[in-house]
Amino acid sequence: MTELSPTTAADLAESLREAAGNGQRISMGGAGTKDRMAGPAGGAALRISTTRLDRILQYEPKDLTISVEAGMSYGALTRTLAAHQQMLPLDPPCAAGATIGGVIACGSGGARRRVYGAARDMVIGLSYATLEGQLVQSGGMVVKNVAGLDVQKTLIGSFGTLAAIVSLNFKLSPIPESTRTFALSFPTAAQAVMARDKILRGVLQPTSLDVVNAVAAEKLSLSGDCLLVRAGGSEKLLARYGDELAGAEQLSGDREEALWNAVAEFPAMPRFVIRVGHPLMDLQAVLDSSGGASLARAGSGVTYLGFEDAASVRRWMDAQESKAWSRIVEWAPEEEKAQIEQWPAPGPDLELMQRMKALFDPNQLLNRGRLYGRL
Repeated sequence: MTELSPTTAADLAESLREAAGNGQRISMGGAGTKDRMAGPAGGAALRISTTRLDRILQYEPKDLTISVEAGMSYGALTRTLAAHQQMLPLDPPCAAGATIGGVIACGSGGARRRVYGAARDMVIGLSYATLEGQLVQSGGMVVKNVAGLDVQKTLIGSFGTLAAIVSLNFKLSPIPESTRTFALSFPTAAQAVMARDKILRGVLQPTSLDVVNAVAAEKLSLSGDCLLVRAGGSEKLLARYGDELAGAEQLSGDREEALWNAVAEFPAMPRFVIRVGHPLMDLQAVLDSSGGASLARAGSGVTYLGFEDAASVRRWMDAQESKAWSRIVEWAPEEEKAQIEQWPAPGPDLELMQRMKALFDPNQLLNRGRLYGRL
């Protein structure tokens, strides 16, 4: 396979145009940290990487906005922002090596979504290169700018199946004055879910609210079925959390950071991971449906279930077919993806996605199969 790493947006666009003109299938990506994620992209004659497009294009700390090229690593971006007491709270897996373009193209997010939103809530503009060799700008550097909003939202989470993201504009958030995590351990998942329910009914609004079952907790150096509550703000506010969550183990500083780094990596740890979308009231049923390691965004209705073989994945999928849950095999070994149906029930939106694919890539050349084997 031929590999290219363009250094300018114009070179990237020209590489796409030339390959498409020759009818070549293209594997488009960043650092490759998400190769186990989503569908396979086999059969490509050309791989194009954005890793050398890694500059900060514009940064206005006072405006809480930044524009960066897609190949900049999420880790480098995080360090740059932290120097100004600012952050982009996406919490993606593979954060140390992932490019920011890859994070957005995969729609990655994490534990702080319930307060700060998802990737599409933080992107205020982007530029992308088409297979025709055109560079297109969508949105801008103003938070309330809505020009081209639908196009940029279409590209977020598309796994590079429509076009190549070249640069991204983000709205940023200030880093809280202080943070603290409260870990509550229970003998059963049902008790952890009950504690979650109490918090959701209360006045406190934690930044993160995750439940990990006992199997996952052991991997995180915790014990039992755990409810993890992260809060940010003044010391007075954090003291209020301590009073409300009496008996919880309190983590701060390096211990807190290490825990949430491990939580962020969890979706990429088991050999197979199914991402389940479900009503908040169904959390216990989802956790009880699998005996493997499980992690739930307990305030957002998303749970990650870990499996060690394809047969177990198929059995779980068949057993939950009648449930009103969205089900996607989000992570799997590349060589075993063909053994499973990664997105068994895509719903009516698939037809619209297929029409968008035909509009952007009528010859099915760009990242074919990466959208969970469907596009």
